[in-house]
Amino acid sequence: MTDKTQYQPPRVWTWEGESGGKFASINRPVAGATHYQSLPIGEHPLQLYSLATPNGVKVAILLEELLALGHQGAEYDAWLIRIGEGDQFSSGFVEANPNSKIPALVDHGGDAPQRVFESGSILLYLAEKFGAFLPQETGARTETLNWLFWQMGSAPYVGGGFGHFYAYAPEKLEYPINRFTMETKRQLDLLDRTLAEREYIAGDEYTIADIAIYPWYGVLVQGLLYDAGEFLSVDEYPHLQRWARTVAERPAVKRGRMVNRTWGAPSEQLHERHAASDFETRTQDKV
Repeated sequence: MTDKTQYQPPRVWTWEGESGGKFASINRPVAGATHYQSLPIGEHPLQLYSLATPNGVKVAILLEELLALGHQGAEYDAWLIRIGEGDQFSSGFVEANPNSKIPALVDHGGDAPQRVFESGSILLYLAEKFGAFLPQETGARTETLNWLFWQMGSAPYVGGGFGHFYAYAPEKLEYPINRFTMETKRQLDLLDRTLAEREYIAGDEYTIADIAIYPWYGVLVQGLLYDAGEFLSVDEYPHLQRWARTVAERPAVKRGRMVNRTWGAPSEQLHERHAASDFETRTQDKV
């Protein structure tokens, strides 16, 4: 390992401003709103406020899957939250999610608006609301929730750990890259071994566990996240690759990944979504 002057932590940490890196401007050591701005509300009961990051895209995928099953009550408005510009720190967004992280959902279909935040909580809320993508039998339901919560607890090692130090940190540091690469590959191996024995993550059915895991691990193993496919030797995981291709080809997944997307081909970016027809008429190549 290359010799470097070791950082010596002070007895008491103090914030001295941005530390560099792609997302440094959105990190701060306090919670709460930084400015007053209400959230827009569309015509549908379900209002999604998000950005098509691996966490943010999960909810749009599930909503599109529900609509594909014929659940018209799953119609929704999706509003773009530009986290690089601090939209998540507006007073309206903080009211919807005091943690200031996308995605956030507000359901106006009841007697009072119901806020739902944390992507796993939103997936569970919608699956229970519409009775879909979550098995009813106790064993299958529990296995689905096992993997849903596994994703919620494990993905920070991939995003905040591996992705940050490999792709976004202001300098490349050997120790954290090695540490989080090891953990990321362990997780990929776990999924590959699991998918060697079953069609989908939790069994023979496609569930919210697949919807939660694909935007992180499916996209990663396809070489589409952090430009890290070769570095991680993703071809070592054939069963995970098979599953990722299967999920990626679902029409609702293709549509959901377009919602609130601000990068890539203009034809694949739908900054806001208010009706099914928007996929044909309001992508960035048409506006």
